[in-house]
Order: sequence, then structure tokens, then C-alpha cells
Amino acid sequence: MAETDRVIVVGGGPVGLTTAFTLAQHGVPVTVIEAEAGIVFSPRALVYHPPTLEALAQLGLMEDLTAAGVLKQQLLFKDGQGNDLAQIDYRHLEGRTAYPYNLHLGQDVLAGIVLQHLERLPGTEVLWNHRLTAIEQDDESITAIAAGPAGEVRLAGRWLVGADGASSATRQALGLGFEGKTWPDRFVATNVVYDFEADGYARATFVIDADHWAIIVKINEENLWRCTYGESADLPAEGIRDRVPENYAHFMRRMTRADGSPNYEIRAVSPYRVHERAADSFRVGRALLAGDAAHICNPCGGFGLTSGLLDAVALGHPLAAVCLGRQDEGILDRYAAERKRIFLEKTSPAASDNLRRFRERDPAKKAEDLERFRRLREEPDFNATVGSYSFNLASPELADPKLVTG
Repeated sequence: MAETDRVIVVGGGPVGLTTAFTLAQHGVPVTVIEAEAGIVFSPRALVYHPPTLEALAQLGLMEDLTAAGVLKQQLLFKDGQGNDLAQIDYRHLEGRTAYPYNLHLGQDVLAGIVLQHLERLPGTEVLWNHRLTAIEQDDESITAIAAGPAGEVRLAGRWLVGADGASSATRQALGLGFEGKTWPDRFVATNVVYDFEADGYARATFVIDADHWAIIVKINEENLWRCTYGESADLPAEGIRDRVPENYAHFMRRMTRADGSPNYEIRAVSPYRVHERAADSFRVGRALLAGDAAHICNPCGGFGLTSGLLDAVALGHPLAAVCLGRQDEGILDRYAAERKRIFLEKTSPAASDNLRRFRERDPAKKAEDLERFRRLREEPDFNATVGSYSFNLASPELADPKLVTG
């Protein structure tokens, strides 16, 4: 392909790199620009659902990802007193998918693995420390203007993908709104070395309690765990790390050793606010949005990065087909409309309901939630239906290499 057919991908996180890798596998030249100096190692998303695993396997990534991560087939629900409420069993999906489980892997690790694979392909480059400042486009081409270590650079291509996160410079340069809401809680994501399984937790556990809820997920086999909990955003930000032990006390049963020293080791603490928002459009001319640049939701249920990676393949294959002259660019309008529809109708409502359930105080709704837990315990068909919900977030007709290969 000609150099003028290059695709510019803004954002060197997992969604941007996966989009670039999908394109590059089809022989499309790609340049990734990223504002940071390298992959960001902040505690963020780490759970990947079966349809995401199917897509990553199709890209040839699963062997490396599985070797680096942890597999999980049960999601446990506990109440605030430590009692088991129910669990979702992903083994009910056997026969429907080759991946009847979730994979746990820090998004930084996933991004690093994708980057290694991307760098092996011809026609690819990644420019770190390059911050997008403007976009120019016409009917034939698009140019990303970025501030780099050596000053301003202009990168021309046929198409541009903005996968540069919730504060997307791409979305802002395109003049797109980002309507929705911000949740009142402050989320605090921590990485901690502690044996939660010895306390009766599964590899993924949701603690349902209006005052002290948490998402507790095993990251690796060295007993590194993610413990994410909520606290009031009215509490002072400067005391977040100091308050971590008092929050852990609601979830850890063996916080101290016999000598009184902590029985845990905090590796990382990252507070953040969560939102439910979508861009006005996922396409403006030759620019398209994917991942958090296009839509964001709260992390309860692991639908955020799952949806972002599904964007990556649902855009990567059609865009490659357009670049290679095998599909009309109208398929990109289908991508933009379909991925926004799925977010508004499926992803965001499901994530919102999950967060509501964590912190519910209304007696009638709590009774409805308890009935749902009963059905999860006693009705295998209902358990399988809930466990397969993430398939509703996929777009298999778009995320298909045959759009390119025929």
C-alpha cells in the first residue's frame, strides 16, 4: 500500500494498540502517537469477557495473554458480613464458546503484549511523547498535528482513529460533545498482595453493601489482587492513601500478623471518578473514535475495556477493508452507529445497574436483588443467561476478518 494510505491511531493504550495491530495484520501501514512516554502502569481495567477473548484469539494473542494472566470461571457475590449470596458460573457457557471463562490481566500488561506483536509487523511505528493538538482533513486525507520532543509534527494519512481515553484530544479537536453523567462516588483502585482466597473469596468477588462495597479480583498467581472500593468524593483527596487500611478492614479477615505488623502489602493506589458518557458521534469525516474516547462507563462488571477492545476489532477489520478497497466506506458509518447503539442500549445500562446493586438502600429494590441472587443459585439457565450477557456487547458482523479476506 502507498504511504498516503497510512492510518494514524491516536492513543497508545490497549484499545489504540489493538486497533493498530488489527489494521497492520491486514497490511495497512499504521502510525500510533501517544502523549505519554510509554505504556501507563496505573491500576485500571483487568477483566476480559469471552467475546473479547474470542477476538483476541483471532488476532493470535491468546497464548501470550493466557501465560501472563489468571483465568476465572466463577464470579462470587458476598454481602457486607462476608456471607455468600450467589455466583455466576461461566462453565455454563461451555459449548457456546471456546473461552468459557474470564481472563484477568492488567491493561498495561495486555498493552505491552500487543505492542510487542505490533512492532514485529512491517509498516508500523509508535511515537511516544507526541500529544495531539489539532486535526485537519479534507475529502482525501487527514492530518494529525502533534507536539513532540522536537517540536510540532504533521502526520498525514488516509484515516485517523482516536483511542486516546476519556479526556480524548481527538474528540475535542473534532468539536464533539461528551454527554452523560458523573457518579457521586470516588473509586479507589488498589493493587495489594494479600491472600483473599484464604478468607473465602473467589478469584473475582463483588461485595454488595451500601456502605462498604468492593470489587476484589485476583491479578496473578503471586497473590497480587485488585481491591477497588468506593468512598465519598467529599472526603479530602490528600488523605486517600492514609484511609486505605480502614477500608481494607471491611474486607480482610487477617489484616495483621501475630507481631502486629500488616499482613498485606500495598503496591499501588489510584483514585478516580467514574462516568456514563458517549460522544455525539463516533465518526467525523475521516476520523473515528474507539474505546474511552467514544464512550465510558463505570467498571462494575468489567464492561469498559471489554467494550473498548470490541470496538478495536469492530473498527479494525472494516477500516482495513476500506483501505484495501474491499468495502465501501459506508461500513464505517455502520461501525459508528452500531457501537454507539450497543453502548447506549446495552453496555451503559448494564454497568449502571451493577453499580446500583452494589450501593442499593431501597428495601424494595434490595428484595428484587435478593431474588436475582436466588435465581442465580437455583436456576442454571438463568445463571447461563447472566453469564453470557457480555456477548450482547459484541458486533460479530463487523469484527470479522472475512470483510477483508473475502
